[in-house]
Amino acid sequence: MSYLISVFPQLLEGAGITLQLFTFTLIGSIPLGVIFAFALSNRISVLRWLTQAYVWLMRGTPLLLQLIFVFYGLPLVGIVFDRFDAAIFAFILNYAAYFAEIFRGGIQSIPRGQYEAAQVLRLKKSQTITKIIIPQVFKITLPSVGNEIISLVKDTSLIYILGLSDVMRMGKIAMERDATLLPLAGVAVIYLCLTGIFTIILKKVETHYNYYR
Repeated sequence: MSYLISVFPQLLEGAGITLQLFTFTLIGSIPLGVIFAFALSNRISVLRWLTQAYVWLMRGTPLLLQLIFVFYGLPLVGIVFDRFDAAIFAFILNYAAYFAEIFRGGIQSIPRGQYEAAQVLRLKKSQTITKIIIPQVFKITLPSVGNEIISLVKDTSLIYILGLSDVMRMGKIAMERDATLLPLAGVAVIYLCLTGIFTIILKKVETHYNYYR
């Protein structure tokens, strides 16, 4: 226990990078996922097919491979990211695809009559989407979005492949330095705490929106 306490400051320093990546990914991927969801539900065939191809590519290849491609592959065509920016870019593109499918299901579950009622009330299309459709989609998809958010917390551990000092890499460094597996126990505790905190927050958000029933 005394050893774990001694390495915890190092692990918590890495947790700061993990939380930054988590936050930037959510900020970028959820709005992008909403846009892609409407594109998937669009009547314009070309737009729908292109978005479907993007979603298929992002969901059909491992996130680890995408991270390697963004950081090591794109520089071959002149697109260069630093390590953290490469991680954010890859994570946003990957999670936007998953959120797009979740939100698409929510959009398609809205009865067509609500769109027709909005037209009768002379609401603009933008008003219909922002004031009628998106609030309902948010409520419907909240449990699925919550699952993806929890998965995101754990997936951030993949950025160790880029040499970023996240909690996983800091634990690995301590493990190799001291020849013990105990730092990985500390890493597990941090991830469990993070997922536990976000699970409680998501449950409270779900409870808050139960008044829609």
